[in-house]
Amino acid sequence: MGSLSIWHWVIVLLVVVLIFGTKKLRNMGSDLGGAVKGFKESMKSEEEAPKQAPQAGTTIEGEVTSKTHAKA
Repeated sequence: MGSLSIWHWVIVLLVVVLIFGTKKLRNMGSDLGGAVKGFKESMKSEEEAPKQAPQAGTTIEGEVTSKTHAKA
């Protein structure tokens, strides 16, 4: 009673297919696959290009073009 047999999984699969339909399940699968592929590619590109953190005590130069004051 504690474990599910293959017939339980077949019934669950049939119910899911009946609820969502094969086209929607196929689209969900391809979207998920694309997301995983994009995630893997971004992880690879991040490993290849190491980040350079600014060193302590460095000054960042810039120019103030406008001043705004937030009213509390």
